[in-house]
Amino acid sequence: MIVAVGCVYPVIPASAQDQSQTPQTNDNGKPKQDAPADSGGPGGDMGPYSIPKKKSEEAPPPPPPPTPKAVEGLADYSIRVNAPLVNVDVLVTTKSGQFIPGLKQDNFRLFEDGAPQTISSFTVSKAPITAVLLIEFASTTYRFMIDALQASYAFANTLQKDDWVAVSYYDMQPHLLVDFTQDKKAVYGALNQLRIPGFSETNLFDALYDTLDRLDRVQGKKYIILVTTGYDSFSKLTLDKITKKVKDTKDVTIFPISVGQIARLMGQAGNRSMGIHASEMDYLQADNTMRNFAAITGGRAYFPRFEAEYGEEFQDIGNDIRHQYSITYRPTNDKLDGTYRKLKVQVLAPDGSPLKVKDQKGKDQKIDVVARDGYTARHSVD
Repeated sequence: MIVAVGCVYPVIPASAQDQSQTPQTNDNGKPKQDAPADSGGPGGDMGPYSIPKKKSEEAPPPPPPPTPKAVEGLADYSIRVNAPLVNVDVLVTTKSGQFIPGLKQDNFRLFEDGAPQTISSFTVSKAPITAVLLIEFASTTYRFMIDALQASYAFANTLQKDDWVAVSYYDMQPHLLVDFTQDKKAVYGALNQLRIPGFSETNLFDALYDTLDRLDRVQGKKYIILVTTGYDSFSKLTLDKITKKVKDTKDVTIFPISVGQIARLMGQAGNRSMGIHASEMDYLQADNTMRNFAAITGGRAYFPRFEAEYGEEFQDIGNDIRHQYSITYRPTNDKLDGTYRKLKVQVLAPDGSPLKVKDQKGKDQKIDVVARDGYTARHSVD
């Protein structure tokens, strides 16, 4: 199920399971009830313990408080505290971006705020893609977006039958072009509408906040593929507020494809008439913001220098999404106090030594481990 900007999206249909519970019954078919607190005697619910008989003309003494020795033989009772489960998706590739398959749970070490954690489950992610393609579309940057828009068709072409994708764009505000769909032609049709920009503003922070807010109501893993210069011109939200929103949002990974690099290079070549209205410092800050959003959520940020790179990077994003290791653990710090917990994932050989990966020529390859930077310990974390 997917949600896109500008609209509330229905949850993708899924087979519901009956969560009803059947009460325990006794031999005559009636619901079993707990025995009264004063019931005792041999064979009763209190096991071998019985209530002593009163002596004549004597008031019954008050019962002694229970002690561990006094309740020997009774069923064990305990209080269960449900600590949150945290799920971390991990992408492991060579430095050239090639996915490293075949890793096991023993290859992973996980730390939360520096404390080692015990991994409770480990799988290779094969779930369908649920993604929002969010595109900057303003008159001041449209010249630099044309090639990125063309390359986005290649991404749409990689969608598989169980994938869901929505397409939105933003200028002064977010706009929905197509709701979540499995129809590639509908995605192509939405992209074809991005022909003539109507406004010059690029309100990235507001648009991203709106997208994240709506995706909060969608179950499962979600992705935002953000095609942008990274420059924000007029948003009501500040960088601090959108960063906090990104940290607070669970199960969303952001993959920015920035056209700011190309815009900057074209500006330096003297193409100021193209509509470049941001300074060098603005674009450097924008690049850093995109890297930060990706790091927080476990994605990767791309900064192509040439138009021909767009197609490769859309392809890389599709591969990244479909080739991830999924780790689940129960944190040793189970307090849901709203603090931000820093995460670190290491990939090692089972004996703890550095993992050695060789290419087809037998040469050692360095590995790149990508996982979300942390999470906010608030309520439940899946």
